[in-house]
Amino acid sequence: MSPPRRIVVVGASGVFGARLAAMIDRWPDVILVLAARRREPLEALRDHLQGPATIEIATFDRNAPGALADLAPFAVVDAAGPFQTSDLRLAEVALATGAHYVDLADGRAFVEQFPEAMAQAAATSKRWAITGASSTPALSTAALDRLTAGWTRIDAVTTAISPGADAPRGPSVVAAIFSWVGRPVRVFEGGAWTRRPGWSGSRRELFPGLGRRWVALAETPDLDVLPRRYKPRYVGRFEAGLELSLAHHGLALLGWARRNGLVRALSPFAPLLGRLADHLARFGSDRGGMVVEAVGKDAQGETVRARWGLWAQAGAGPNTPAAPAAAILRALLDDRLQGPPRAAACVGLLLMEDLLAPLKPFPIRTRIDAAAPRAAGVFPRALGSRVARLPEVVRHAHDGGARTLSGWARARGAGGLARIIRLIQGLPEAGRHATVVDIAPKAIGETWTRRFGARRFRSHIAAVREDAYAFEETAEPITFRFHVADYPGGFSWEFEGWRIGPLALPAAWAPRIRARTFARDDVYRFRVLVAHPWVGVIFGYCGRLAPD
Repeated sequence: MSPPRRIVVVGASGVFGARLAAMIDRWPDVILVLAARRREPLEALRDHLQGPATIEIATFDRNAPGALADLAPFAVVDAAGPFQTSDLRLAEVALATGAHYVDLADGRAFVEQFPEAMAQAAATSKRWAITGASSTPALSTAALDRLTAGWTRIDAVTTAISPGADAPRGPSVVAAIFSWVGRPVRVFEGGAWTRRPGWSGSRRELFPGLGRRWVALAETPDLDVLPRRYKPRYVGRFEAGLELSLAHHGLALLGWARRNGLVRALSPFAPLLGRLADHLARFGSDRGGMVVEAVGKDAQGETVRARWGLWAQAGAGPNTPAAPAAAILRALLDDRLQGPPRAAACVGLLLMEDLLAPLKPFPIRTRIDAAAPRAAGVFPRALGSRVARLPEVVRHAHDGGARTLSGWARARGAGGLARIIRLIQGLPEAGRHATVVDIAPKAIGETWTRRFGARRFRSHIAAVREDAYAFEETAEPITFRFHVADYPGGFSWEFEGWRIGPLALPAAWAPRIRARTFARDDVYRFRVLVAHPWVGVIFGYCGRLAPD
């Protein structure tokens, strides 16, 4: 058994450094060296960590890295930042000591220049020098690689990030944002390179698991990496946003003031904005997310959209930027990186699953959606290429044409208010019922008429104009929104929200809905359960149908 190898985390007491250290602390085969300029925060972090790794502390200034050789590192990680104003001294010294180098850089110029600037040092030392091992560009490009595999054309690729209002804001993160807000940012839009002010063009973006949030143009390495790697015909853009509208538009106002010469620098506003953000945090949440989307042509030449979403609960979001660096370090320890060591951005070095593996202990979820915007029928549109993987009986029932399906259903439900709701809506009582489902295509969507014995329940199902991956079912006066998720032998309806007319209703008041359509033994089957904490099971039924 080989002796433990030493990993030095520079900036270990920072927002992302501490989370990266906690991930490395799970590995028994390393000596984790926590490094920063002040010893007291490092001692507090050491006392907090409970993993099997051996932990040491070193006071260290990344701007004076000459003492790095004394730490005898196998790998050095720079998690300090801000990289918009960083130089390459730490990377050069790390390679000169015989260590691999990894950083979490989000500075656009830093990441763009790094591979060429460090190429000779990496070749001489025969060690890896990897920059941008963070949410961008590592995780964003890994997600896009998965989404666009096999496509024949890419028209647009976009990435957006929105942290929760209650997320910690380290000084390096604030300094990085202030360096480009209001300044000209080079971006690929409309099929050509142009310049737009940083934090301009605010719009609402749908984040899976979070809902709609404001985002605006942000300067990160993705603005260079996306157009170069995916060669989109029209758009390659990165955006970021703040959860609270007041904070987001307040920053946009500062950007406007800067580009119009009303203020020369934003750094003097940092203390005031920090205090304001702390006061506003109580009106936001601890939930953050990331979304990556691509539009183009699939292997068959059909128009397709694909989206990858990540959302974090309970303040777990800041772990996401640290995960790619942890994954790269684990790959270095296990000698799993392909090819000779070299200087490179963290793009295409590991698969998406590898980069996400360090996040498994946290309340963080991901999802891939695919849609065919021009397909006929609600479900072919929302399912996209996944339609081809459905069993024939399921695909036939939901191909967008007129259908009549007959069979039986077994139903159940609570009494009291739940029973009254069933009577009003025409839903079945407990027991087994002869069942007929008529699906009638309309100009917009489909009308479904379900007959359970003598009772009839009618609803309208339609695609969502502003979200190609979603559909809505309306049973007057309430509309429920769903997205289509994979399910063995078919698909499931995943609840996303509800409303009365245009008025959105609180998610906390919503019923719990589970709906699945699938085939087993070449027979079309369904399961539906709608329950509410206040009234119990409103209705539930399952059964089998066959086309007439």
